[in-house]
Amino acid sequence: MYELSLLCPEDSVEALSDALVTLSALSVSVEDADAHTDAEQALFGEPGMPPPKEGWQRSKVVALFDTDVQALEASVILQEQDFFAGCVTLGIAQLPDQDWVRLTQSQFAPVQITPDFWIVPTWHEPPAQAQHIIRLDPGLAFGTGTHPTTRMCLRWVAQQGCLGQRVLDYGCGSGILAIGAAKYGAAQVDAVDIDAAAVTATQANALANQVGLGLVGLPDQLPEPNFGGYGLVLANILASPLKVLAPLLCHHVTPGGALVLAGILERQADELKAAYAPYLQLEVADSQEGWILMTARKAAL
Repeated sequence: MYELSLLCPEDSVEALSDALVTLSALSVSVEDADAHTDAEQALFGEPGMPPPKEGWQRSKVVALFDTDVQALEASVILQEQDFFAGCVTLGIAQLPDQDWVRLTQSQFAPVQITPDFWIVPTWHEPPAQAQHIIRLDPGLAFGTGTHPTTRMCLRWVAQQGCLGQRVLDYGCGSGILAIGAAKYGAAQVDAVDIDAAAVTATQANALANQVGLGLVGLPDQLPEPNFGGYGLVLANILASPLKVLAPLLCHHVTPGGALVLAGILERQADELKAAYAPYLQLEVADSQEGWILMTARKAAL
């Protein structure tokens, strides 16, 4: 495998990256060319949201190719393009042979939710103390158990329980929360997401964990809230869509039931409370690494 490294200004990153993909690059990554220097720039966005910019003022673009011929050909073709103005080819280097699957797997270890509840990739043996286990491998859908928002939701389910309840996982991603609820005794768990890939991932992960879910599909497949509602509604998304979804999510909670929200930064607590105030009284139930878990319970009839 061969690595082609290029230096380019911020406004050339997107065009250069697209061109490299067209030229059969196996992958393209962008990093701050001034990283670890006084000129380093912070560039980040909220999880699941696009970054505020495509690159840094001085960006290093690295593309991987199967052969040195492909890498050299790409370099030559790029230099002939108008958008390459201001860009520089840093070089082509051969990468040592590695077991890339094993290398990737080594980055994902079992994740502890509680002392006896663990998320365990399929290539790992469960810890001896694990009594509740979700088998989950990294994939395209959000939710591997490594993010604080996912861990807080699962911890709430483990500590508060949902035995015999009907549960809704709204914005299910990988299905990890739905699977967790099923493992903790929910009578029925429905899971929905606007992303078809997430629906597919949830179905596959539920099968791999030998749990039966109810509805797994798109949000518009949910029955009307007057069907009886859910004793627990889980939504680990982001603050902005959670505010928009306030009336819908609250209406799906049955009297006496609980609403659990995540994907919220500490500084967003007040705006979430305000958005849900007409329906339920949200409170901060947990916090971790700058993220919070907010919960509410609907009054019983």
